[in-house]
Amino acid sequence: MRNTRTLPILFIALASMLLSACNLMPQTAPLQIANKAETTPEQAQSAPKKSIVASIPALTKIGHYQVVGDASFPACWSDFNTGSNILANTKPDDLWQRIRNGFSLHSKKHRRIQQQLDWYIHHPAYMRRVARRARPYLYYIVKTLENHNIPSELALLPIVESAFKPFAYSHGRASGIWQFIPSTGRRYGLKQNWWYDGRRDVYASTQSAARLLGNLQKQFNGDWLLALAAYNSGEGTVDRAIRRNLRRGKPTDFWSLKLPPETSAYVPKLLALKEYIENSATYNLDMPTIPDAPYFERVKIDRQLDLAKAAELAGIKLDKLYQLNPAYNRWATSPTGTSYLLLPIDKAESFREKLAKLPDDAHIRWLRHKIRQGETLSSISYKYRTSIQTIKRANHIHGSRLRIGRSLTIPVASRRLQSYHLSANQRKSTLQNIRRKGIKLTHIVRRGDTFWDLASRHKVSVRKLASWNGMAPRDPLVPGQKLVIWSRTRKLASNTDLVRYLIPPRSRKITQRIGYRVRPGDSLARISQRFRVSVAQLCHWNRINRRKYLQPGQRLTLYVDITRQSS
Repeated sequence: MRNTRTLPILFIALASMLLSACNLMPQTAPLQIANKAETTPEQAQSAPKKSIVASIPALTKIGHYQVVGDASFPACWSDFNTGSNILANTKPDDLWQRIRNGFSLHSKKHRRIQQQLDWYIHHPAYMRRVARRARPYLYYIVKTLENHNIPSELALLPIVESAFKPFAYSHGRASGIWQFIPSTGRRYGLKQNWWYDGRRDVYASTQSAARLLGNLQKQFNGDWLLALAAYNSGEGTVDRAIRRNLRRGKPTDFWSLKLPPETSAYVPKLLALKEYIENSATYNLDMPTIPDAPYFERVKIDRQLDLAKAAELAGIKLDKLYQLNPAYNRWATSPTGTSYLLLPIDKAESFREKLAKLPDDAHIRWLRHKIRQGETLSSISYKYRTSIQTIKRANHIHGSRLRIGRSLTIPVASRRLQSYHLSANQRKSTLQNIRRKGIKLTHIVRRGDTFWDLASRHKVSVRKLASWNGMAPRDPLVPGQKLVIWSRTRKLASNTDLVRYLIPPRSRKITQRIGYRVRPGDSLARISQRFRVSVAQLCHWNRINRRKYLQPGQRLTLYVDITRQSS
């Protein structure tokens, strides 16, 4: 009798459970239809809000997504957005989906966004190239931004800034994938010296960018669009635009501010990227899949290490090592302090083991150099492609005087310098040798030269002249420095003397500026022979007429190859 009485109760409980399960099951077909339907803001506000609370202690599953713990989900599936933060705990296999899940910036229909979106739609190959370049860095960027509670849209910011080119350098002197200018980089702890530029360090610059973006968001009262505008143009520019609108009684949101043209397009570019990637299927964008897993591991290096040796120990190509570690300007890590290398995650452990067994004297190669007459620390450092400070530190030199006959210990690369294709010098050499329109001339910078003067003389733009030499218009010119100029002026091509000046002999290795006081009996020919330069060069450097006599006591400036003076 007892069992008979409890049987109906069991049936009722079972039926209740089945009905509850049916209510909680995802409705795939209605979801697809609802995603196609368009709802105006007015309809969304007037529609009654319905929700079903699913109190499930362990796991709630919706389609392909899983959310741990108790959760509340909308019963009206047309209000459900698979890219919303509701699915922030999702762990998809594709990193692009993880980025979509973290989208949280409010977007709107706007002409400026649509203009940028149209460009991306018509250039899908560009997006695929960018995605391939982003592959080694993107997981770390996404993880870092999540740790700082920054919307995942900002993981796409390096596309706008640098197209994920690790060696990118702008006309405004900004460098790296996050495009830090020198002063901001130093303010956020990014070291910059002869050996290393932290603005191109993917690991360090991403941490700095996250801190900078977080600070800007706080400064502008939580408005991410204003923070992004300030990241591009500076806090002062955005502050002034806000104050101007306040005085005129106008709104102070991003869309209402009068900002520089580049900044006015900057934020729409990011929002257009969000739309393009969030709805990639709609726009037929076939993005290369990026696994949602770390690509690299950071390895500590306690002493200076030749990058060719590091690549050998890691079992990877030298160019790949530079791509992961674009901050290193030269052939080795920094000679002082602790350095770090990013290595493919499957190579890091074996690298550590091999590095631990490497003898102390095998980290870099050393040469002995005997000082000759006329040599200086500057000329010796140039010859061996190292820094003056490195030579002084290795040889315990405190001043700048050298004793003829003394031997110096010099750290040198284990391979030919041309093998380090992505070092700063080799990148510059490759850039200078790209064929362009015009007549190629090599100009040796003298005191007083400016980009503006040289560009005007050769009828080219300042920005182009700087970019041909891997520089920015505001970068300083140093006497003796070589610049490649693709001149558009025919007169220079017919002036034999000037062409000889602009195209120096191939044997020129180390150029140094010196001052010379004319002595009795001196002539242009005699001085040019003494210092192994041409009469035309002497006249050009000093703006004198070759037909006029020199006067005793007259001061001349020369740029001489000091490696040819002692022989």
